[in-house]
Amino acid sequence: MIEEVRLHGVGKTQYIRYSSNGEPLAHPDGYDMIEAAVKYSGVYVTLTTNGKIMNEKRTTRLLDAGVHLIDISIDAFSPETYSKIRVNGNLEVTRTNVLRLIQWVRESGVKTKVVVSFVEQPQNSHETAAFESFWKNQGADFVVIRRLHSCSGAVQELADMRRQSLSHIKRRPCLYPWERIVINARGDLAFCPSDWVHGSYIADYRNTTIHAEWQGEFYTSLRKAHLDNNYVKHSFCGNCPDWASTRWPHEGRSYADMVEEFITEERPGS
Repeated sequence: MIEEVRLHGVGKTQYIRYSSNGEPLAHPDGYDMIEAAVKYSGVYVTLTTNGKIMNEKRTTRLLDAGVHLIDISIDAFSPETYSKIRVNGNLEVTRTNVLRLIQWVRESGVKTKVVVSFVEQPQNSHETAAFESFWKNQGADFVVIRRLHSCSGAVQELADMRRQSLSHIKRRPCLYPWERIVINARGDLAFCPSDWVHGSYIADYRNTTIHAEWQGEFYTSLRKAHLDNNYVKHSFCGNCPDWASTRWPHEGRSYADMVEEFITEERPGS
C-alpha cells in the first residue's frame, strides 16, 4: 500500500490513516508500518489510537517515527463516563498518557499534531463542552466532536432510531465512495470506514491495486447507485442510515478539512 501511494497517490492521496476495527498499536509491527509510511509514502500519515498503551517507550517510538498526527479517542470527560463507554477503562491512565504526549511534543519541537476526539452519544453528551474546553486548554492542536453512527447499520437499535429521524429527509449520496478506501486487517479492500461486519468488501488486495479499483467497475457502479439513489445492487449502502453523518464540502467542516489545514501549515511558505 505504501509503495502504491508513493507511485500513484502523491498529489491525489490526502493522507494515510491507521485506524478502525481495533487498536492499531496492538499490531506487533504497527510502529514499523507507521514509520515506513512516513518515510516512503510521500503523504501525510495519521494514527487513531485509544491512548491506553501509550507509555513513554511507545510514545517516543511514535514521535521518532515522525508520524504527522496522533488522534486519541477518549469519548468522556469524567472517569465514571469513561468507564461506561470504554468499558472498564481507566481515564486517569489515558489522560496522563495524552498530557505527557502533549508535553513531549512541545519540549522536543517535533511537528506531530495531537488531536483528541469525542463521539457524542447519550451517555456523554452532558460532558461535551467540558471535554472540549479542557483539552483546548491543555494544548491539544484540535478537539474533534464526532457524531454517533450505527456502524453502517450494524448497531440495530441505533440504526432504527436514525432511520426514523431521517424518514422525512430525501437521501443524498454518502461521501465515502468518493473520499475513502479501506484496507482491513484481513487484507481486503473495502469502501466504508465505519463497516465492522465486512459488508463493504471490494476485493482481496493481493489480487488487485487501489489504483485499479478506485477507477474500476465496482466503484463506478457504487457511485452511480448513490447518485441515482438506487441501491438494488448495493444493499449494504441501501440499509445504512449513516449517510447523513458524512459531510460534503458545502455542508461544513470535516475531518479531512482539519488534516488539510495541518498539511498546509507544513508546506514551505505557508
